[in-house]
Amino acid sequence: MVQPYKHEPFTDFSVEDNRNAFLQGLQTVESYLGQDYSLRIGGESISTEEKIVSYNPSNKQEIIGRVSKANRELAEKAMQAAVEAFKSWRKAKPEMRADVLFKAAAILRRRKHEFSALLTKEAGKPWREADADTAEAIDFLEFYARQMLRIKDGVPVQSRPNEYNRYDYIPLGVGIIISPWNFPLAIMAGTTVAAIVAGNTVLLKPASTTPVVAAKFVEVLEQAGLPKGVVNFVPGSGAEVGDYLVDHKDTRFISFTGSRDVGLRINERASKLNDGQIWLKRVIAEMGGKDTIVVDREADLELAAQSIVASSFGFSGQKCSACSRAVVVEDVYEQVLDRVVELTNQLTVGNPEEQGTFMGPVIDQSAFNKIIEYIEIGKQEGRLAAGGSGDSSKGYFINPTVFADLDPKSRLMQEEIFGPVVGFSKARDFDHALEIANNTEYGLTGAVITKNREHMEKAREEFHVGNLYFNRGCTGAIVGYQPFGGFNMSGTDSKAGGPDYLLLHMQAKTTSEMY
Repeated sequence: MVQPYKHEPFTDFSVEDNRNAFLQGLQTVESYLGQDYSLRIGGESISTEEKIVSYNPSNKQEIIGRVSKANRELAEKAMQAAVEAFKSWRKAKPEMRADVLFKAAAILRRRKHEFSALLTKEAGKPWREADADTAEAIDFLEFYARQMLRIKDGVPVQSRPNEYNRYDYIPLGVGIIISPWNFPLAIMAGTTVAAIVAGNTVLLKPASTTPVVAAKFVEVLEQAGLPKGVVNFVPGSGAEVGDYLVDHKDTRFISFTGSRDVGLRINERASKLNDGQIWLKRVIAEMGGKDTIVVDREADLELAAQSIVASSFGFSGQKCSACSRAVVVEDVYEQVLDRVVELTNQLTVGNPEEQGTFMGPVIDQSAFNKIIEYIEIGKQEGRLAAGGSGDSSKGYFINPTVFADLDPKSRLMQEEIFGPVVGFSKARDFDHALEIANNTEYGLTGAVITKNREHMEKAREEFHVGNLYFNRGCTGAIVGYQPFGGFNMSGTDSKAGGPDYLLLHMQAKTTSEMY
C-alpha cells in the first residue's frame, strides 16, 4: 500500500523559532559563500579552469560560489557515464529508486531553511518565496516516489482464454535536464528526480545564474544513496554544451524549462536525426506565459485587487505563471485599478534577507535592462499608474509597476516581460474579457474573479489555459493538487506534479504469452 501524499507545509514566520531557524540558515550559507564546486561525472568530481561565477542579485559584489564549467569533451564523458549507468539503473527495483527520493526528501526537510536561505542569496527570493520553493522541491520528491510505486506493475489489460497479456512501463534512456533560474531548487529537483525515479539516467545542466543550489542538491542525492552516473552535473553554456547534448545521438529525451525561444530551438534541434540515432527524441518543455486575471462586474473587488498584486509582484514577477495582464470589466475597472495602485505603493522592495521585504531584486543585469526597456515601451502605450523606475547600483531592483488603459494588442499586453510589470485593459463585458484573455500565443495560467456561476462555467470551457483558477491568484500551483503545465507557446502541457508526468519519461511495452 502506497502511503498517501501530503503537501509540505509552508513555514509560519510569525513564530519566533521559525524566524530564528531561517536566520540560522542564512548564517550557514554565509559560512560557505565563495566556495568552488566541481562537476560530477560518473560519481567523480572534476574541476575545470573555467568557472561560472554566481553572484547575489541583491548585492552584486557578493560571490555565492564558483562552479566548474563543462565543455564538449566533458559533456561527452558525462554522456558515456550516463549511458553506462543506465544499463544497471534501469533494472534497479522501483522501490529502491523511490527510496532514494524519500531519503533525499528527508535530508532536504532537515536542511530546509539552509536551502531556502541559499535561494534568498543566489536567486534573490524573499523568505516566503524561498520557503515555498524548498517546500515544492520536497513535494516533488515525495510525490514522484509515490507515483513510481503506483505504476511499477504497469496497468491491467484484457487477456483471453489461454493467453496472458501485460502492459508495463519501462524507462526511456539518457535524458538532458535543462533547468531554469526562477525556481532553481523546485523545478531543477522535480525535473531531475522524475526522470531518475522512472529508471532513466540524466545530465543536469542548471541555469548559469543559479548553479550553486543545483550543486548542493546533487550532493543531497548522493547522500541519499544515488548510484554513480545516474545524475551527472554538467553546468555550461547553452551554445557549447546545451546544443551538443540536445543533438547527441544517445540523448533519448530533453526536459526543458525556460523561455519560448529557447524551447522552440530545442524542439527544432531535437527533431533532427543525427548519425547513429535510432529513436525520435522526446521533448518535455515548459516555456512561458502571458497570464491574465479577469475581473467580472460581479466580483469581490478587494479579493481581485489582492490577487492581482500578489500574482504580479511575488518574486518580482519572475514566474511563468505571474499575472502580467489584468482584464477588468469596465463597470468596476477604475475601482479595481485604484485599489491595485494603492496596494502596490505599500509594497516593500529591498534586501530579501530581511523578513519584512515583499519584493527583492530581478535576477541579473540583462533582466534589469530588458524590464526597464519594457517600462519605457509601456509609457508610450499606456498610462503609468505606479512604479516605473529601477536602481541597479547595488543590486537589480525595479519598483512594482502598473500600467493602465492599454490596448489588448499592445506589446505590453502580448509579450512576456518576466518582471514586476502588470498591464490593465478594459473589457466591455465578461465575454469581451474572455476574448482578450485568450488573445495571446501563450496558454499557461489564468484566473477569473467572479460570483457569477454561469460565467465560471463559461470560463472553464472557453478560457484556454492549462491552469485556470477561480477567485484566487494565478500563481502558486501545489504539487499533486494543481498539476502544472500550459497550452500553445507555453509548452507541451507536461503537467508537472500530476498523475501523468512520470509517464512522459517512460515507454509502454506490451507482452503477450500463450498458454
